[in-house]
Amino acid sequence: MGNKRILITGSSRGIGAQTALYIAKNNPDTEIVLHCNSNPAKAQDVKKEIEAFGCSAGVLQFDVKNRVQCREIIENDIKQNGAYYGVVLNAGIAKDNVFPVMEDDEWDDVLNTNLGGFYNVLKPVVMSMIENRVKGRIVTMSSISGLAGNRGQVNYSASKAGIIGATKALSLELAKRGITVNCVAPGVIDTDMVEGIPVDEVKKMIPMKRLGTAKEVASLVNYLMSEDASYITGQVISVNGGMYR
Repeated sequence: MGNKRILITGSSRGIGAQTALYIAKNNPDTEIVLHCNSNPAKAQDVKKEIEAFGCSAGVLQFDVKNRVQCREIIENDIKQNGAYYGVVLNAGIAKDNVFPVMEDDEWDDVLNTNLGGFYNVLKPVVMSMIENRVKGRIVTMSSISGLAGNRGQVNYSASKAGIIGATKALSLELAKRGITVNCVAPGVIDTDMVEGIPVDEVKKMIPMKRLGTAKEVASLVNYLMSEDASYITGQVISVNGGMYR
């Protein structure tokens, strides 16, 4: 991926941070563009770790729900530093509740962040890739919840299933330009997102009887970003220990 810029949204913690670190460690001549919304201090910590690998890094701060803000900040970064080779669309939130008592803002916030962020971030990025004839890589982040549904997550499942459909459609539009678009669907991954869930009970549902690690997701993203993955597009690849095959 030498001398190429990769934007990773939601990369101040969790899967996003581990993905940024994994790509940086294995591709030290790549520039990582980190993104955060509300915690720039954590993003700066990740930036320092990346730079320790000899890889350059920057931080952008914006709310993926805010279309105008996304466009202005992303376009300004591209204008100053050049087009992105790759984007990992990782930023997302969950606000779980059973559907009959789900609040309007629980639905709206999750859909506007997870699915609205797909449009808000990728629209300016894709236009730049096309204009600069970049044969790039786009990786979106869905979830096992988007494939199989999950009780108490109608909003989250809807947003993550929507990402799968949007990924497949966009891959068809961009294939002739040499831009691949793939989706990673993690299962239950050991990050702060699993705090409060009955882990021992969940493990009983996983054929491998353990939670996944963020590194296991990151390694797949790293491969999909590589030149070796240039003939893979429109795919949904699960990292879930065998759940819901």
